[in-house]
Amino acid sequence: MSTRTALFWLSVLAAVVFAGGSLNIGFGDGGSRQTGRSGHGGAPAGGLAVTAGQTVRARVIRVVDGDTVHVSASGAEETVRYIGVDTPESVKPNTPVQCYAKAASHRNEELVDGEAVRLVVGEEPRDRYGRLLAYVYRTADDRFVNAELVAGGFARTLTIPPNVRYRVRFAALADAARQARRGLWGRC
Repeated sequence: MSTRTALFWLSVLAAVVFAGGSLNIGFGDGGSRQTGRSGHGGAPAGGLAVTAGQTVRARVIRVVDGDTVHVSASGAEETVRYIGVDTPESVKPNTPVQCYAKAASHRNEELVDGEAVRLVVGEEPRDRYGRLLAYVYRTADDRFVNAELVAGGFARTLTIPPNVRYRVRFAALADAARQARRGLWGRC
């Protein structure tokens, strides 16, 4: 590499660092990761700037399905995807409604619709769609919504590094639900 080329790339790197950005160079993971962004939270247009592990107070304004909600926080609206859980699909385009999807969505509504919540942002704060990835707690009683969905048989576990904080707990809850044939484990 010539000195001129090296200086050019060094200046590009310096500009990125000076602007407070991050360099995200992918090496083709086949799309298997939930994310696809760097470890920085950033903020999509009109969204919150968040960092890993940050706690955000919000109010749920709409339940999308069993594992996704829209919230209002600090004057911004965000789509939040629950970490560590995966409920059957009910609103995914070009996908038929899956077994127990409506029940999972209904349970999520019962737990959080209109409620004040505390969001604990994941180690990887956003997924490739720009959704905020979080552990969700109901403010009124500190109920851990992600765990509630798994324990009730409304969700399976979904572990995607680096967001693995409760993987052991969720696995134990899923095993207990499966053995008791609760929710989707007894119906699907």
